[in-house]
Amino acid sequence: MSQQILADRVGVTRQTIIAIEKDKYSPSLEVAFKIANIFKVPLGEVFNYG
Repeated sequence: MSQQILADRVGVTRQTIIAIEKDKYSPSLEVAFKIANIFKVPLGEVFNYG
C-alpha cells in the first residue's frame, strides 16, 4: 500500500505518514487505531512505546 493511499484511508496527509514512519511524529490514538485496523493487526504490532 502506498503512503498516499494509507493517508487517504486514515484521513491524514502523506507527510504525516512519512513523519510517523520516520519516528518524527507520534500519531493520536485515533490515527494509530485507524492504521492498525487498516492492516488488521493489534495496535501493539504497529506501534510501540519506549
